[in-house]
Amino acid sequence: MTPVPTPPRTPLHPIRHPGRAARSDVRYFCGVDKKNALRAGALAAGTTLMMLLMTSPALALTRDDGDDPGSGLSVAETLGLYVLIPLALFTIIAGLVMALDKSKDRAPKAKSGTKTGTGTTAADAKA
Repeated sequence: MTPVPTPPRTPLHPIRHPGRAARSDVRYFCGVDKKNALRAGALAAGTTLMMLLMTSPALALTRDDGDDPGSGLSVAETLGLYVLIPLALFTIIAGLVMALDKSKDRAPKAKSGTKTGTGTTAADAKA
């Protein structure tokens, strides 16, 4: 019996031009698993439905027992309460941090080739 000659082996990914990218096996168009897509859609729909059901009492027009709404805020009061006071607090805290900072490492780091303290390099000393 004579052995049957085997055909030459070809690589799984043929050699391509070096300037071209190889074709990827990943397909982005319609490549999403339907089971995972259905699961994600059901989760999103359920979450939205639960949020709508839980917020429906907040949209009620009738007053509840014990309600005592105060007077509304003017535009100036609203801006002062929600914009100016937080900015003032931020500025005060940042100023205190900068003023009370006791670290002495404020000077920029010396580059290689410079003498510490004098600020001249070896190239400057030769000139």
